[in-house]
Amino acid sequence: MSTGTDPLAPLAQLPGVPDAVAEVRKAVDRLYGHRVMRRRAAEVTSESALRGARASAALAGADWPLEEVRRRSDFSADPEARTVGAALRIAAEAGQLLSIWRHSPLQVLARLHLLAVGDGEPSAGRPRRAGEGVEELFPLGLKPVESVEVAQVDEPVPVLPPAPGAEEVAARLDQLSRLLVARAEGQGVGTPALVVASVVHGELLALRPFGAYNGVIARAAQRIVLLAEGLDPKSICPAEVGLAELGTDAYRRALAGYLAGTPEGMAAWIAHCGRALRLGVRESTAVCEAMQRGMV
Repeated sequence: MSTGTDPLAPLAQLPGVPDAVAEVRKAVDRLYGHRVMRRRAAEVTSESALRGARASAALAGADWPLEEVRRRSDFSADPEARTVGAALRIAAEAGQLLSIWRHSPLQVLARLHLLAVGDGEPSAGRPRRAGEGVEELFPLGLKPVESVEVAQVDEPVPVLPPAPGAEEVAARLDQLSRLLVARAEGQGVGTPALVVASVVHGELLALRPFGAYNGVIARAAQRIVLLAEGLDPKSICPAEVGLAELGTDAYRRALAGYLAGTPEGMAAWIAHCGRALRLGVRESTAVCEAMQRGMV
């Protein structure tokens, strides 16, 4: 298949990336073939959104048990509650923004930020300006879950560089938007969805375009890309769950690879996003199995 002039095409050929793409495709196809998906796909989508939001909030500093997230109705009492509320609101609306995303990704990002902070916040829906601060991406250290094997690394966890200035952010957001709109218009259709989603995710984490909730927004944008690219059309694969299960140290190391921009770093980042997505598939497969046994 022709890749046209898509600048992302070379990333798909980096060592290890074709295998990561194939493994993700196989896992997603297996989930979509589950018997429960024939009758209760909407319920799986809803549960995936909830679990993804809980995990994204945990990565942003509010590590609440799933049942607490399910039980609560007031998400305004304190910063952690507001973080969980932001993730839930974004998860609830992200899938409805697909048509806008295809021709105006920046409008969708602005909407996601507005959902996160609320329309009473003066900065709602706009990128940060020169001199404005930005919240830390990983305020809470999450350890890998016991069921997930993570390679042990002797080197210290990299310290991420400061967020770029407002002018650079604006220029790179515009470049990213142009690339995504070109893909929606049929250019560069050969680059796998995992690669595109990983780049959008990594670029938004690198830029941290808003004052707050950049991680939650970046992970939601990744989910929208997976939906737009047709890999996960029902949005049932919560990669956020996998990212949380792999732990924040692995997340930071992989992101440092993206920020370095080397072939090895980019390949490691895409592989990390692919593994997280497969763990998200595992989570939704468990949901399907529970539904099949009548437990949900």
